[in-house]
Amino acid sequence: MTDLIPDLRTPTAPEGTGRVHSGMAVSRTDGRAKVTGAAHYAAEIPAPDLAYGVVVSGTVARGRIKAIDAEAARGVPGVIDVITHENRPKMRGNDLAYKDMTAPGGSPFRPLFSSRVFWSGQPVALVLAETFEAARYAASLVRVTYDIEEHDTNLLSTLNKAYKPRPMKAGFTPPGSKGDADQAFAAAPVKIEAEYYNAVEHHNPMEMFASTVVYGEDGHLTIYDKTQSSQNSRWYVSHVFGLSKNKVTVRNPYVGGAFGSGLRPQYQLPLAVMGALKLKRSVRVVLTRQQMFSFGHRPETWHKIKLAADRDGKLQAVWHEAIQETSRLEDYVEVVVNWSGQLYACDNIHLGYQLVEQDRATPIDMRAPGAAHGVHALEVAMDELAYELRMDPLAFRLKNYAEHNYLEDKPFSSKELRQCYRLGAERFGWKDRPVEPRSMRDGDELVGWGMATGIWDSLVMIARVSAVLHADGRLVVSSAASDIGTGTYTVMAMIAAERLGLPLERVTFQLGDSTLPLAPVEGGSSHVTTVGGGVAGACDKLKATLLKLAQKAPAFKGLKLKDVDFNDGRIHPHGQPEQGILLSDLLAQAGRERIEEKYLMTPQMLKQRNFSRAVHSAVFVEVRVNERLGMVRVTRAVSAVAAGRIINAKTAASQVSGAVVWGISQALHEETFTDHRLGRFMNHNYAEYHVAVNKDIPAIEVIFADEEDRIVSKQLGAKGVGEIGIVGVAAAVANAVFHATGKRLRTTPITPDKVLLGDHEVPVGK
Repeated sequence: MTDLIPDLRTPTAPEGTGRVHSGMAVSRTDGRAKVTGAAHYAAEIPAPDLAYGVVVSGTVARGRIKAIDAEAARGVPGVIDVITHENRPKMRGNDLAYKDMTAPGGSPFRPLFSSRVFWSGQPVALVLAETFEAARYAASLVRVTYDIEEHDTNLLSTLNKAYKPRPMKAGFTPPGSKGDADQAFAAAPVKIEAEYYNAVEHHNPMEMFASTVVYGEDGHLTIYDKTQSSQNSRWYVSHVFGLSKNKVTVRNPYVGGAFGSGLRPQYQLPLAVMGALKLKRSVRVVLTRQQMFSFGHRPETWHKIKLAADRDGKLQAVWHEAIQETSRLEDYVEVVVNWSGQLYACDNIHLGYQLVEQDRATPIDMRAPGAAHGVHALEVAMDELAYELRMDPLAFRLKNYAEHNYLEDKPFSSKELRQCYRLGAERFGWKDRPVEPRSMRDGDELVGWGMATGIWDSLVMIARVSAVLHADGRLVVSSAASDIGTGTYTVMAMIAAERLGLPLERVTFQLGDSTLPLAPVEGGSSHVTTVGGGVAGACDKLKATLLKLAQKAPAFKGLKLKDVDFNDGRIHPHGQPEQGILLSDLLAQAGRERIEEKYLMTPQMLKQRNFSRAVHSAVFVEVRVNERLGMVRVTRAVSAVAAGRIINAKTAASQVSGAVVWGISQALHEETFTDHRLGRFMNHNYAEYHVAVNKDIPAIEVIFADEEDRIVSKQLGAKGVGEIGIVGVAAAVANAVFHATGKRLRTTPITPDKVLLGDHEVPVGK
């Protein structure tokens, strides 16, 4: 099948890129392909005899399908078939078959499996036609009638129905507690108690979800899927349809953004496979922008927080409970509150987390799941308590700096948060901030400065990596990783090039193919530590093999790896470059066309379990607020991040600045509204679902603290930067709005009506 798609070449750095090392600012090796259109995405793959599928979406929130009238649709010229639950291909019926590698506990949704309707927007039919236009028109003619049941989509009116996620069902470990937070809170002289709320957000990557299934002459399915793991999608398809994994190949060489929405296979994938199996021909299914709002989302969240301190500002109690929505099918768990037990020094901590079942699709991870909401609530509360104490918010955080994880009583594997506070405050000019709210003005606008702390877990998973050195000196490294725009192609090539002393243009990293060595789902900021660690390990094994070949030369006899260097495509004794041998010459002398080494990357679990492992940040923002209009503008932002050893300064800074953009969007713009009478998300397009645009975003300064962590990543000393950039941003914006206006707003997004109402904002708790 590869010959049918000649444009899917793996990107390599342009000639002349030269030697690289960790910390350099290196442009993306895939950048040219993306900006010239040479990069083909899931909906752009050419395929012979291609049929087009368009999804028919349900219109009720709960019930059963009574009847589907597709007669008019079938009469449209070019229409081939209309697939429903009544005539679909054979699918397995047990829950286990539908559990992908990231599925939460419960019973996963099964597209077109039965007449049952679980949420509004659920797929109820698939129209297949010779052209996309015919399929889309025919889909509009399909008529569905329902037996409608009573539904509930209102979290805030059903908080009394909250339950603890079922441990056996969700793999859920309840958040811990320490000391007696209730007693400490009651006894403390200074305290705050408040409720906080975060609205539903939806992922809006530029690339909509799509699957192109290329049906081979032998029945082999080659699937181009918009996913964060080709192997997860293959796992899902092979299990759902009872196919051997050797009959299914999934590829995702380019992904136009995902942010967690592609962690699980979305419903267009099984629908496209249904079409291909039924027609025995290639099928493409692309979701509309409206349908992008018909599956997982960042869940609506309600919090209650109580904080208490002595008069000197030392925390006496941290109390944080949260309730989130989930579907009636699965227990989706984010925990939300865990970070409140890690960020600050306190001996009395109470954490609680519950769910409420709703008639909605199961939520799904969105950048920094749990932390984006949980840290927002905590950091706004910390700002409130700082004002009760009449302390500078930064000084208050430093007063309660945690040298270890108080909840688990473990040391941090590394923690340079103090450095983040110092670097960020210096760059921002925090020392010039007046304490009193409403004390800065610029024309018609009030000016406010706010800050917050960020934290995210440092994760390492399991991966396999292959490294092949060819006789011409080219290095090809492979793993079934994904690049969702984060720079995976580039960073992995950099790690390999630095390890073997090769120019970057001589290194190719292959990803995005389920037939490549095992890689985890791309998420949680774990790819660099996991796959990158595997790349380093495979290259180290290659170095050992090459040294054995070199030891036949007199200059290398008796030398060990620590005694030699790899530079410019050569191996030479340390300090003696004139004795170097080209790696290509080593292979020629040995009569080898290639040398391959494989490496299994696993976490240092025995060592890691004794440490708390996290990435930290300090975020500082400036806002300007026009009180007459309720308008808030962010005019400056500084994010200082401690994320271990930075591999590529350019892509890392890009990750953080992009996450800050999203944090500003979370703080001021993003909210998906539900009409609870219909149980339906109403603003399901770019016109009505507001996101930050260029005019909303100031220059963002990103600073990386000097840090290295060999507990998290023995091979690289790195952590991860994808998630941390968003954590704390919304809180910093909210705190800056308070500093500007004196109005404490505890919900996201902070929209003009809330700024105008101020303290008269309607309470969210029940």
